[in-house]
Amino acid sequence: MHFKWNYEPPTSEQKKAAEELGAKLGISPVMAGILIRRNITTESAAKRFFRPQLNDLINPFLMKDMDVAVDRLNDAMGRKERIMVYGDYDVDGCTAVALVYKFLQQFYSNIDYYIPDRYDEGYGVSYKGINYAHETGVKLIIILDCGIKATEEIKYAKSLDIDFIICDHHVPDETMPPAVAILNPKRQDDSYPFKHLCGCGVGFKFMQAFAKNNGIPFSRLVPLLDFCAVSIAADIVPVVEENRILAYHGLKQLNQNPNIGLKAIIDICGLNGRTITMSDIVFKIGPRINASGRMENGRESVDLLVEKDLGSALKEAKHINEYNEQRKDIDKQMTEEANQIVAKIESQKRRSSIVLYDENWKKGIIGIVASRLTEIYFRPTIVMTREDDLATGSARSVTGFDVYSAIKSCRDLLINFGGHTYAAGLTLKWKDVPEFMRRFQKYVDEHIQPEQTEAMLNIDAVIDFKDITRKLHAEIKKFSPFGPKNPKPLFCTTDVYDFGTSKVVGREQEHIKLELVDSKSNNVMNGIAFGQSGSARYIKSKRSFDIAYTIEDNVFKHNGIQLQIEDIRPAEDEE
Repeated sequence: MHFKWNYEPPTSEQKKAAEELGAKLGISPVMAGILIRRNITTESAAKRFFRPQLNDLINPFLMKDMDVAVDRLNDAMGRKERIMVYGDYDVDGCTAVALVYKFLQQFYSNIDYYIPDRYDEGYGVSYKGINYAHETGVKLIIILDCGIKATEEIKYAKSLDIDFIICDHHVPDETMPPAVAILNPKRQDDSYPFKHLCGCGVGFKFMQAFAKNNGIPFSRLVPLLDFCAVSIAADIVPVVEENRILAYHGLKQLNQNPNIGLKAIIDICGLNGRTITMSDIVFKIGPRINASGRMENGRESVDLLVEKDLGSALKEAKHINEYNEQRKDIDKQMTEEANQIVAKIESQKRRSSIVLYDENWKKGIIGIVASRLTEIYFRPTIVMTREDDLATGSARSVTGFDVYSAIKSCRDLLINFGGHTYAAGLTLKWKDVPEFMRRFQKYVDEHIQPEQTEAMLNIDAVIDFKDITRKLHAEIKKFSPFGPKNPKPLFCTTDVYDFGTSKVVGREQEHIKLELVDSKSNNVMNGIAFGQSGSARYIKSKRSFDIAYTIEDNVFKHNGIQLQIEDIRPAEDEE
């Protein structure tokens, strides 16, 4: 795939502002200019950005219902009631359950946790889960990363004398469930200043408020921040403001002294001895936590995350790793099948969305396939499978398009739906799938902007190879943790040439290992272009080209730097 490149050169005023800010901070004007592009324009804002402080976390009692939630939890403990911590079966839900359960277990023993079975119970609050809670004497359920739409289920729980505290971050309906307290910064009537917490983040805020109310030092919460970092990375929420603070200190915890379950996953991923980044969580740690919920039951992931013995944790991590290997095989097969369907739909080229369904696809994998298709075709995508007379679907979106609103526009056809801007789930009758497809695609056609269906690279700065120094690399690292709303800086260098030693590599000869020079210096830069072997012939032709890239560690050289090349295009004068 070739991208459209978006770059706005700085004005003379912006250049001057970057030089002044860079001088104050002791960083290059290039990186100061990138700060300004990200709306960090003052010395004090930059210092807060580079050194996020736990003291700057928002007062949790600013969240609506927080005082009610803390009072109800205190009452439950005072009356020695049985408490259940209930969560979704994905990474966000499992880490949220592990965090809340591990924290409360230090002060209270009459507590259990529960993860619904994706295949037997489906998403969110299940009647089976409520019945199990009733049978085991539970009086209070703390539900994490789901529950905001479970009106009927929570009414049923109330009839059994079970109270709910909801900790969710998905978009609520106009009418909310009859829970004792609903903690959700996306509530219309909530003035909490940061709206983009993940489910684990909401659970953390609840525990922060509980600790504050009971005189428990905040330091007791710090060892659990690694769960927050894992959920923020895996749930793809914006890594800004409060999420940035939680992710920054969570990564520190993950690298220095992770919880035993996470330590076992790190070991099984081969990440020992390396500095773990948000990218490692997204591609290695997160998929393994997700795998048990996708293939069997997410409870196994929570069992691992709350494990206290390293030997047992390593055994459980190996088991979860096996699930992940099975998941990869099914994922590959389903993605190939989905690609074949898309290729056969002649009208797809004109459509601004993709909706596919197959009754044999595995329910736990459809979300991954939707993500892959969104990346390949750059269209909002829904992938569905069949269960009896129902269709279950998973949706993913492209930058700037609200797929949740698109699904909501068809709500009269849906039995259930939920999610947020970029990811959502839905259930409807199998017979209604064709009508849903027609209406969803019509909504997308009418609301999406043409540029949202183009693969876009937003270039942060145009530089020469002589600008790429270890100092610049160190300054880039200060911008981490990276993620949505704070991507890794993307650079462009124009008029570069093959040094003569670039070659195609990889098991299927799909990548290019590059050695490049630019027209303004004699510096030779190493680079890797994953999946771009189609450009190899042009590169070897000795003509000049432009590259868009990030600057990375070269793992094969001490203190080395290499370019990870996102796209290659002929230089303007070569076109």
